[in-house]
Amino acid sequence: DVQLVESGGGSVPAGGSPKLSCAASAYTYGYYCMAWFRQGSGNEREGVAAIGSDGRTSYADSVKGRFAISKNSAKNTLYLQMNSLKPEDTAMYFCAAYLKQDPWYTPANFRYWGQGTQVTVS
Repeated sequence: DVQLVESGGGSVPAGGSPKLSCAASAYTYGYYCMAWFRQGSGNEREGVAAIGSDGRTSYADSVKGRFAISKNSAKNTLYLQMNSLKPEDTAMYFCAAYLKQDPWYTPANFRYWGQGTQVTVS
């Protein structure tokens, strides 16, 4: 199995630009599609951004132009640069790996999950 550990969350002022990280226990980034999801209080988990093994990226409309997903294969780490944060971005953010089937924004289509890191925008 692959273990994923997120970090970088916390309390952030509106307009802030935190960067989330997701460290993997094994080399994954050259083989798997990786993604970030989020789940706000009382909401379903939703896809935020994904990056394929070829480096192509996809984003939810709500974050397009504000968030950027990237990876450092040498460090086995996935990133989410978040800019121009809004209160509605407040959520638990999860890292996911190994897309079993399309589409990427459906949580059930990913095999491995981290425990999440909370981002609170005030």
